[in-house]
Amino acid sequence: MNEKKKYRILVVDDESVNLKLMAEILREEYELAFAKSGEEALNLILNQPDLILLDIMMPDKDGYELAREIKMNPQTSHIPLIFVSAMHEATNEIRGLDLGAVDYIAKPVNAQIVKLRIKTQIKLLEAQRKLEDYTQDLEDQVRARTKDLQESQIEMVKRMGLLAEYRDPETGDHVERMSRYCAALGMAYGLPQEHCEAIRLAAPMHDIGKVGIPDAILCKPAKLDPNEWRTMQAHALIGSTILAGGRSTLLKLAQVIASYHHEKFDGSGYPMGVKGLDIPIEGRLAAIADVFDALSSKRPYKEPWPVEKVVELLIAEKGKHFDPELVDLFLSILPEIEDIMAQYPH
Repeated sequence: MNEKKKYRILVVDDESVNLKLMAEILREEYELAFAKSGEEALNLILNQPDLILLDIMMPDKDGYELAREIKMNPQTSHIPLIFVSAMHEATNEIRGLDLGAVDYIAKPVNAQIVKLRIKTQIKLLEAQRKLEDYTQDLEDQVRARTKDLQESQIEMVKRMGLLAEYRDPETGDHVERMSRYCAALGMAYGLPQEHCEAIRLAAPMHDIGKVGIPDAILCKPAKLDPNEWRTMQAHALIGSTILAGGRSTLLKLAQVIASYHHEKFDGSGYPMGVKGLDIPIEGRLAAIADVFDALSSKRPYKEPWPVEKVVELLIAEKGKHFDPELVDLFLSILPEIEDIMAQYPH
């Protein structure tokens, strides 16, 4: 397993007094690097820190611009960012989170809050690395053993996907049905069979980010209020963070699905607001499969919809929530979808 004595944190702030304060708070527990400008930070990020603490108000390149560059670079996009800023307005925090930050801490900072917020992100990093090591070990085993053993070991990956489901009242066979819907729709779309099988194995991890959502919100037997809903939406980014940087094909595919399964074709989805064909095909497949199963299943806050009613919604959301071509293909294979529902009843 990939273990480190200390996690590495890059602190970016143009004020020396702020860098000194962060050093006093964090130096006993973490290995620290400091940058006083965006350009200096970009050079230090090449050393792959585990976490970045980022100020917003800086000369030349502000924190928002720097965050955008970090997230657009495939070599650094997986590094979690926490904004640390004296800009207290909700709009500032929302903008930072929209750019891919995992948290936002207001200045003047409280040392205990800083430590706790960082500790939460370190726990997510540890979960990510354990999952990566586990999956890599699993792939090594399935290449070396028989088909029967391959199937039994791959089943363990699906159990990892159930990690979030065990904390969520939406349990049952949701991940099994949803992943098989994805694979069936991918075949109808014309994707190679091998790739569709990989989608079936990776899709159960689409909601892995729910491990980072408080129980009071995740298990609430009623409609979430706006603040709770924003917290719930964070599961897509949390899942992306957990799965990002994986070496295996399966983890890379799972990261794509976790990141994009709540994006909408018209760009109104989350967490990134991408639209149309800019959404990877795996995300577009998962969006339909996940919604179809959620609506046709019983939940603590609703009864299951009949298939006919779900079909009506899919048609109504063509070009808005869903890829129109994929909706048509999904309806064309509806008998196969209903067979999957019968094999894995709610």
